[in-house]
Amino acid sequence: MSHLKVIVPAAILLGGFLVSTTASFGKPDYTKATKKQCVFCHAKVSADKDEMNKNLTAAGKYYHEHKSLDGFQEKK
Repeated sequence: MSHLKVIVPAAILLGGFLVSTTASFGKPDYTKATKKQCVFCHAKVSADKDEMNKNLTAAGKYYHEHKSLDGFQEKK
């Protein structure tokens, strides 16, 4: 009985960690291909994929349309 007092909370805690971890929607291929940080294409970094797609900068919109930053002219 005393083992259950330790095992059950540990199992619940482990399950909570597994459920609450967020998936990473960014792909390492993007940073390798562009040699840029996330904030170059996104105004704000978030764990929510839909929010990340909504806050694209001009560079992010260009990359979304062309699948490359080749030819992108940054306005200064």
